[in-house]
Amino acid sequence: MEILIIEDEHTVAQQLRQTLQQEHYRSTVVATRREAQYKMQQQDFDLILLDWNLPDGDGISMMQEWRRQNIAIPVLVLSANTSVEDRVHALNAGADDYLCKPHSSLELLARIRALLRRDAPVKSSKITLGDVTLDIVGREVTVGGTPCALSTAEFDILTLLFQHQNIVLTRFQLNEHICKDFDRITVSNLIDVHIRNLRKKLDRPELIRTVRGVGYTVKAS
Repeated sequence: MEILIIEDEHTVAQQLRQTLQQEHYRSTVVATRREAQYKMQQQDFDLILLDWNLPDGDGISMMQEWRRQNIAIPVLVLSANTSVEDRVHALNAGADDYLCKPHSSLELLARIRALLRRDAPVKSSKITLGDVTLDIVGREVTVGGTPCALSTAEFDILTLLFQHQNIVLTRFQLNEHICKDFDRITVSNLIDVHIRNLRKKLDRPELIRTVRGVGYTVKAS
């Protein structure tokens, strides 16, 4: 995933970059509207982190220009402006989300993941890897044509992995996906238990791969 950080405070920008790097996102940092416009002409981005106040103008009016040009890249506005009126203005101007400064890294990452999931195109309701087929709409899994009964959490974890083939998902990302409540997410071995059960039920030990110290992934053949 490529994320564009538009932030003129150097320290804040580097903190954002480091946070994203730890979660294996690639990022580009710019400090002005002019630099942002140039980078967007040169490169495709999956998400934009946008500061409201920039040295050569405000970020919100620039975002409005993007929306008028039918540029639909998800935008998360990061701003010290905390009033309800400011948040409403940013969202009405085309922002996909708004987060007040200062903010926690966990909340920032959770919102980024939510936006990237929402923006990911669903090409088909069925995804197949090897002889394992997952039907998202029917919430069914078959192995070699034989139905495989999974719990709700196991199905949701497998779905997220299948939708993000070749991408390593952290335990926090998987936990967040099945919990869907940021306040209740805790560090535990719950995901490891679900993965162990999935491997046993699917009887395909090589399907879900462990990336030691990070999380899990499935590889497209």
